Parts: sequence; C-alpha cells; structure tokens
Amino acid sequence: MGLADLKEVLETFPRRVAKELLVGMETPDDAAVYELREDLLVVQTVDFFTPIVDDPYLFGQISAANSMSDIYAMGGRPVTAMNIVCFPCGLDLQILAEILRGGREKAEEANVLIVGGHTVEDEVPKYGMSVTGTVERENVVTIDKAKPGDYLVLTKPLGIGLLATALKGGLLAEEEMKDEILVAAQLNKAASEAMVFAGVKAGTDVTGFGLLGHLYEMMEASKTSAEIWLDQIPIWPKAQEYAEIGVIPAATRRNRDALAEWVLTEPGIDKFWLDILFDPQTSGGLLISVSPEKKDKLLAELSQKEVACRAIVGRVDSGQPGTTRVKKGER
Repeated sequence: MGLADLKEVLETFPRRVAKELLVGMETPDDAAVYELREDLLVVQTVDFFTPIVDDPYLFGQISAANSMSDIYAMGGRPVTAMNIVCFPCGLDLQILAEILRGGREKAEEANVLIVGGHTVEDEVPKYGMSVTGTVERENVVTIDKAKPGDYLVLTKPLGIGLLATALKGGLLAEEEMKDEILVAAQLNKAASEAMVFAGVKAGTDVTGFGLLGHLYEMMEASKTSAEIWLDQIPIWPKAQEYAEIGVIPAATRRNRDALAEWVLTEPGIDKFWLDILFDPQTSGGLLISVSPEKKDKLLAELSQKEVACRAIVGRVDSGQPGTTRVKKGER
C-alpha cells in the first residue's frame, strides 16, 4: 500500500496509550517496542510480499532477511519468528518447500528460531515472517531522534526494485543480477551492531517507500529536514539504465506522487534520479542518522564488520520538517 493511502487510513485508527508501549503507532517506526520488565524490552514486527526473483529458495532468503530487518533497524536482536505463507492451490508444493527452506536457513544464520506460522490459499505466492526480538533500553534506535548536523549513512545500494521490474518484464535475466540478489538476502545484523556500538539513536531501514519516503518519515518525526547528495548515492549497475527508459515499479510512482511537495530538487537534475530515490527497496539497507562526533566510529565499525556499503549520502538540517533537498553534491 502506498504511503499516502496508508497514512490516511491510520489517521482514523484509535491509538491506545500504555506506559509499557515505548514505541507504537504514534510514529511510523519500523517495529513496536514494549516493556515487559524494566530490564527486558520486546521488539515486534511483521512483513511479507510477493516474489521479486524467480528462484523460490532465494525468494525465501530475501523475504526472511527483509522481515528481520525491522528488528535490526531498531537496534534489536531477533529471537523468534513465525512464517506467513500465501500459496496457490495446485502449484507444485516443492516450490513452497524451497521458499520455506530459504527462510529457515536465513533464520538459522541470524540465530532465530522459527516457532510456527500460518498459511492461506491465494492466487499469488507471498511469504514473510512475524518476528519478535529484544533490545536493551539504552540501545533503542527510533526515527524521531535525528538532529540537525547529523550525517546520513546508507548501507546498501539503491535500485533493486528497478531491476526486479526489468526481470519480471523479461529485460533482465536472474543470472545478471546475482550480486544484487545476494546483497538483498544479506542480513542487516552487522550494520545494526555497528550502529549500536557507535551509540546511534536515529535510523530506519529502506524498504517499500524508497530512500526519500523513509527519509521523509524520519525527518517529519524528528522535526528536521535533510539534504541528499546525488554524487554519493550508491546505485546498482543498470538501475539508471532502466530508470531512464521508464522501467519502474508502480510503487515508485505512488511514492513520488505522495511526497512531491516534500522533495525539492536543484535545477538540472535528471528525472531518473527521483525514480531511483523513490524506488521501493526489498530488503534494503539501513539509513543511519549519526552525529559528526560519532561518524568516524560508526564508519570504522562498519568497515570492521565488513559492511561493504557505508556511503555518506546526505545531512540533516533544521529546515521545514519533512522536506528533503536533492542536490548534485555537498556544497
């Protein structure tokens, strides 16, 4: 569902206040944080989607990594998961077995126990997980703590949505995007641990609303604005090519239309850049807001943990809350 439609529906939803609910629906954070005891905070999230690749095993891997990403984005550690499966009646059950095998192996990599799940019949396969984790109180990362002067660090390249659309359209073979698929299947565990180690308090992961959509949520919640530097944005090979010829997901247009008034671009910036910045990411990286004093510590720890992408893509400012200025570079 698009950002604007979702926001319209949620604004009519009654909010229940509880002192134990430390992070809930009052902000569009990646997961909820609930206090069971003073020394035990629980993090909960759920996510599932349709295949972005043809290989069912890789789809299971990517979807599981994506589902656990919300826990990592909050500075937490996933502990248990429950499978969510929608599967067509009559489709080869070996396909489902491979999807679940991919999800199980990714959960094992994260030291997460799959404890059950739920299945329904559907015309289109869908897979994901409901994930429960824990987080220490001092390590909770939320979207409303960004401060003017913070740098914005991105831990995976952009463009997977464009490539997946090209794949579905027969313009690209799965073998041609094997590097991108492997990165989409990577856990955000190492990036999360580096973020916590550096003492970061503000961040999110980049998924269906694209970089600019999730940045908007962070800036609005933090009552700040941002600037993005195009010469620092990491993108996958061929993503620009498909953006330039209009091979873009429908969600890209929804994201762009929903936030048109909140994005200001410098004169002379090519249109394809907005399609890349609004491209819905499946199992994208973390977007971390880090103070100048902690930036070097974060980057060093990301390097130590072999997080290949650690791009400084912009900075937080004190302008109109929620706005982002897209610039060619820092100046």
